[in-house]
Amino acid sequence: MAAASDLYPLELCDLRQVSVGELDRLLIEEIDVWARDLSWDFRPSAELVRRYVQMQSLTGFALRVRGELVGYAYQVCDERKGLIGDFYVRPTPQSPSNEMALLGTVVDSLMKTPGVRRIESQLMMLRTPLNSPLPFSRYSTRHDRYFMDIGRYEIEALSFREVSHRVRIQPWNDRMHEEAAHVISAAYRGHVDSEINDQYRSIPGARRFITNIVRFPGCGIFSGQGSCVAIDEHSGRVCGVCLTSAVSESAGHITQLCVLPGVRGSHIGYALIRTSLTSLVSMGYSSASLTVTCTNIDAVRLYERLGFHIRTAFPALVWEDF
Repeated sequence: MAAASDLYPLELCDLRQVSVGELDRLLIEEIDVWARDLSWDFRPSAELVRRYVQMQSLTGFALRVRGELVGYAYQVCDERKGLIGDFYVRPTPQSPSNEMALLGTVVDSLMKTPGVRRIESQLMMLRTPLNSPLPFSRYSTRHDRYFMDIGRYEIEALSFREVSHRVRIQPWNDRMHEEAAHVISAAYRGHVDSEINDQYRSIPGARRFITNIVRFPGCGIFSGQGSCVAIDEHSGRVCGVCLTSAVSESAGHITQLCVLPGVRGSHIGYALIRTSLTSLVSMGYSSASLTVTCTNIDAVRLYERLGFHIRTAFPALVWEDF
């Protein structure tokens, strides 16, 4: 009997060796999967991938089976951190082993990159069972996350709730960037999400996080109109933030929701997300989504009370101390 490796021979190669025409066929398939599974328009991100592959300037790997391109992943380095960007493998019965082969190659490459001491990724298209062993598992930590969404009718049914702390909710303004960075850094101090994304651990990191949300399409196209902040009427400073994006013509996305620790429990978070959700509906969106770490039980329960439903789960992976 032939071995599995003989039946499904794998070839991993540098992404810069892949032609745009060959990659296009896979990107079209991936666009359909994002739309079907997550109601997400992946075309802006796919176009960026296509452009950089065309310039042969995107670092990463491609996976072929029997000569046919079935997967790809790209990686970037940010100072001492490596980031796994888009990661997609065509769904087949062999997907789990194909995914681990591609993921292991990317992680190995980043581990060997001079200066890199930490690797982060949130792989929304990974289909390998959540309890499967990871490449280089002795260096890895896994935090599973939910992708949740809510429909227009549930949003329209959200009732007003009195906020017990004196705040005013007002639309996002780019001048609030610095104060919002301070709020994000303070809100995530010691939080599980700061283990997933180390940008939350410092004010400079939070600044970069907001810049990435506003400028790049990884979490959709930023919507200032749907975003808002809570202003503490005692201090006049920002004490809560809700940022949103458009991920398709019909769907919005909550990219960030956080409140300063000192004013939690006063329903500011509810007021912020309700304001953003109703704004998205008024802009013509029929649904909205968000992601949340599964172990963040209080946040999950809040979103379920609002009317969000769990659509799928995916892993946030970190490798460090290698």
